[in-house]
Amino acid sequence: MPQQAILCVDDEAIILLSIRQELKNHFKQRFIYETASNAEDAFKAMDQLAAQSIDLKLILSDWLMPGMKGDELLIAAKRRFPSVRTILVTGQADLRAIERVKKEAGTERIINKPWRREDLIEAVEACTASPQT
Repeated sequence: MPQQAILCVDDEAIILLSIRQELKNHFKQRFIYETASNAEDAFKAMDQLAAQSIDLKLILSDWLMPGMKGDELLIAAKRRFPSVRTILVTGQADLRAIERVKKEAGTERIINKPWRREDLIEAVEACTASPQT
């Protein structure tokens, strides 16, 4: 079975560190954990994972970021990597953005900031436990 990765994208370093640490504490070595602070770095990370034949299983992205917003990032990522699962993490997304990302990226979960650890872990479990349909 190929290695699997989770990519976390947020323009706030403390948020990235927090999400990554919570995931590592719970899932241990089950995944490779990558982070990116903007869409450009996220796409570079996706390409690097693909070049190493690492399966990008899940992307968690903030919505409100400079440059490309999280819904746009997740939609573009889904077009490039159809099997990737997506979660939008936000405290500020508008309803149109949420509906659009659900429809166009198949985003199954929206996690509100500040999140509860249990909600984050449950959402990641649900998105990584079974294949995308």
